[in-house]
Amino acid sequence: MNERTLKLLEFPSVLSLLAKHAMSEPGREACLALGPYPDVQTVSRENRVLAEAFAWFGESEHKPTDFPPLEGLFDVIEEGRSHLDLDDLSGLKATLAEARRSLDVFGTPEAAAQTGRDLRWPLLAGEAWAVRFPEKTWSGLRRCLSEQGHLKDESSPELMAARAGIREVHKQCIKRVKAYVLDNNLTNYLQDDYVTISSDRYVLPLKASYKTKLPGIIHDYSQTGETCYFEPLFLVEINNQAQEIRQEERAAEREVLRLLTSFARDEYDQLKACYELLIRLDVLHSKVGLGAQLDALPLEVAPGAPIVLNEVRHPLLAADPRAKATSLDIVMEQQHHGLVVSGGNAGGKTVCLKTLGLSALMAMSGLPVPAAEGSTLPLWERLYVFMGDEQSLADHVSTFTAQIERLSGLLPSVTETTLVLLDEFGAGTDPAQGAALAQAVIEDLLERGATVAAATHFPALKVFALTDDRVRAASVLFDPATKKPLYKLAFDQVGQSQALEAAREHGLPESVLARAESILNPNLPEGVDPSRIMDRLNALAVNREAEVSGLRQERKKLKDREARLRERFEKDKDKLFEEVRAASRRILREWQERKVSHKQAMRELAEARDKVRTTSKEGAAEQAGPERAVAFEDFEKGQAIRYLPWAKKAVVEELDSKRKLLKVDISGVSLWAKPEDAVPMEQGGQPAPQPIQQSAKQSAKQQGKAASGAGSMRLDLRGKRGDEAVAELGKVMDNALMRNVAQIEVVHGKGTGALRREVHSFLEHSPAVASFDLADEEHGGDGMTLVELK
Repeated sequence: MNERTLKLLEFPSVLSLLAKHAMSEPGREACLALGPYPDVQTVSRENRVLAEAFAWFGESEHKPTDFPPLEGLFDVIEEGRSHLDLDDLSGLKATLAEARRSLDVFGTPEAAAQTGRDLRWPLLAGEAWAVRFPEKTWSGLRRCLSEQGHLKDESSPELMAARAGIREVHKQCIKRVKAYVLDNNLTNYLQDDYVTISSDRYVLPLKASYKTKLPGIIHDYSQTGETCYFEPLFLVEINNQAQEIRQEERAAEREVLRLLTSFARDEYDQLKACYELLIRLDVLHSKVGLGAQLDALPLEVAPGAPIVLNEVRHPLLAADPRAKATSLDIVMEQQHHGLVVSGGNAGGKTVCLKTLGLSALMAMSGLPVPAAEGSTLPLWERLYVFMGDEQSLADHVSTFTAQIERLSGLLPSVTETTLVLLDEFGAGTDPAQGAALAQAVIEDLLERGATVAAATHFPALKVFALTDDRVRAASVLFDPATKKPLYKLAFDQVGQSQALEAAREHGLPESVLARAESILNPNLPEGVDPSRIMDRLNALAVNREAEVSGLRQERKKLKDREARLRERFEKDKDKLFEEVRAASRRILREWQERKVSHKQAMRELAEARDKVRTTSKEGAAEQAGPERAVAFEDFEKGQAIRYLPWAKKAVVEELDSKRKLLKVDISGVSLWAKPEDAVPMEQGGQPAPQPIQQSAKQSAKQQGKAASGAGSMRLDLRGKRGDEAVAELGKVMDNALMRNVAQIEVVHGKGTGALRREVHSFLEHSPAVASFDLADEEHGGDGMTLVELK
């Protein structure tokens, strides 16, 4: 996008709004440097990441904090000729502390996988997990730098020794001075405390009038001249000794700084990645803040997508509470590539064009757009704007000639991915010729495949908009009673240019207006008003807009109610699951302690499982409508599914056509499952809709079958340490007991046999195991153990 387009649509003002939400100087600079991305993949990804950021910042309650710019520090590291100073290292430590805090909020991929829940921000988490934290540099900075940004004594043995020597010299100096002052009764000669430092040497603050009374060296005077800083001769040797130790201290400090700089140089890529991640999070947090300020959301941008901006508001007007921005719909059908907006002066035609253009720029820059959910825009690689007074006295061109010159230069670059905004194009010349030229330009742009939006008062252009199938006509609306603009659009109709009404409102004398009306309609009899038809159309459109607005409000209420019900259901479900987990642990514990029988424990576990299944099915029915049946034939090997009893994603490993069972892998755990316990997954990660609705009888029958267990489960422990394998096996056995599974296939591999021995030792002492034995050679031999549960 060229700078002229960005400036005409006031995109820099939007970036300034965005930058106000940034927490750091690097974040603010990154916000101001944003612009439209060049390709659809980047635009699509940035908008998906923005949607994830809304969820992540909302749920994690993470808020970025300020951190310093590090570009100068990176330049020093890249040059390699000098070491970083304390200010650089303090800034680096603060930055890494913020990076560590942010990365800790994301956690690790392993921890996320153990939760068993779908990650709501996979792209954002992926960016964070790709960052390798510079542990060596972070450890060195924490060890060597204090909270105040000074080097600690324990940074190195040499520095600790030097500073201990300085403290010892200081003690000796204080002791010698006190004794000297008391022995010679010099208290009246001193202006202040016994000892101070001047020119990096210990001196006495002596009253200037006594400077000739004692032998020594005067180093300096106070600003008033009443005090001289005096070094007695007996302090010269001590000061010389202190200077030597300070020299050692500075050398030791330089060595520490060089060491820390070498750490930073070794982990330069990690440091840069952490810094860029912090800037990224600050910019995303600013986008979320801008979204909250504008009540805006990420927009879907895709090649060929329709122009659908529902309830969109101009971003700069939406940001100003005094402006009371009004929303409007900008909608073009799939066959339309042009939009011609007409209607009265000051009705909002130019604002409509600016809103379309600015919304497109924001969406292609990964910014939230103040439009209703479900709005979409195509991807435009170029955006040209003809708007405002383009005359230049310096170049000796008028507005009309300037527009023609610009258009002539831009036409060759117009393609299917170009949006052109024309505001009163051709108005600077003869109306008839200007209208003809404007229509010809629009037709040429449409033939080149471009999308065109124009605002006009030309009657010929209004007729063209109503008669050409490629173009959609729209009119700005006015209040039928007050004639005030409503800043709304009515589609598939044209509007009357209300120049006389605007002139009347702004104080033009009635005599002049009456003369203008007689000139405008010289042959009409008195009392006939040609504008009545247009007023009637305007009134009908206003009534329709009011009806649509009412329906939207009703829909919003229903959506809000649905969201509240969904939230309440999730809370109740989580509470119930915790209760069932606690009950299951209690039952297993009592059974292992022989307080209850095996039969009683299995009955109680089945009751708890049925309670969870009933709640899950009720919640699914509320959220997704009636259940849908699936058949064995709906599945294939390698297909991604959701295993309903565990509410987890899985992959189909095998299909048993005789028994009509699926062998599924759930995060390393393999088991045989019935088709009714699985739902195919779409590419987006959601369960695919099924075509046949179950009857209540079928549903009950499947629930009864599910209660009998899944037959056998498979657990692959290869590659795990002994303690990890035993812990994983214990979890799977507990799960199998809860599901009434009779057999577990434990794959531990052959290898040295160490893992097999660990597994067998655990099984021998487990009260849940009825028996276990190695599998036959056809099913793994020494590499697999078959476990029968009680």
